[in-house]
Amino acid sequence: MEEFILSCCSTADLTKEHFAKRNINYVCFHYFLDEKQYADDLGQSMSPADFYEAMANGAETRTSQVNVAEYEEYFEQFLQEGRDILHLTLSSGISGAHNSAMVAKNMLEEKYPDRKIYIVDSLAASSGYGLLMDRLADLRDMGKSIDEVYQWAEENKRKVHHWFFSTDLTFFIKGGRVTKTAGFVGTMLNICPLLHVDKEGKLIPKQKVRTKKKVIEAIVKKMEEFAENGMDYNGKCYISHSACREDADAVAKLIEERFPKLDGNVLVNDIGTTIGSHTGPGTVALFFWGEERA
Repeated sequence: MEEFILSCCSTADLTKEHFAKRNINYVCFHYFLDEKQYADDLGQSMSPADFYEAMANGAETRTSQVNVAEYEEYFEQFLQEGRDILHLTLSSGISGAHNSAMVAKNMLEEKYPDRKIYIVDSLAASSGYGLLMDRLADLRDMGKSIDEVYQWAEENKRKVHHWFFSTDLTFFIKGGRVTKTAGFVGTMLNICPLLHVDKEGKLIPKQKVRTKKKVIEAIVKKMEEFAENGMDYNGKCYISHSACREDADAVAKLIEERFPKLDGNVLVNDIGTTIGSHTGPGTVALFFWGEERA
């Protein structure tokens, strides 16, 4: 039995099998599809394909983060076993989950004064969050203590780079992140916005790129610019996508050609239902290790 529990939210957008293999526990966010509630349970309740098809057909979506009571119940099962907990939350720049987890932690510390409960704001999302969790699992498996892994997470979490592009502005317009006028013009001109996550964990637009071919090239250029060790990058690289596997594979192919020292092939995952409720279909996200985000 491990000395501590390593945990995250389902919004880390890795598969159920991946989390099980790495011994990473997770708690599920929720989403609503035409007012029917589902757990964001890594595609167990509804496949990503069905989810994005429903969105494309006009289904209304909204999301619900893990609340204090849910965190309390989730954490307590491990504390009752006498286990310490290191939990990373979805970025506070896009969710209030970190605050809820902290409230639950403070309540439980009074009840279990001999246990350690560490909560880290990952400042990450989707498979970038998953990339960070994988590195922490590596450290745990190397025999690092919960205190050492916690300290490493706090010191290095901003080194996970997130770059996104979208070829469909429909849901960016619907969510108010792009005005209707700008969205209409962007669609007419075939503009694909390129965005990234900043040091505060917020999603920030960076470039307007015309055509899918050019934005695929542009996102790979960002990895060339910011990856640890440049073109000699030898870490892991993850991609997630929302119902546009061909675009994700095109990015992965370019990366594998240009970064021959990668640690394995690029891992391609689905963007989960929580993040996907806001992006809609047509988004590709790229994640890798680099210098601390400025």
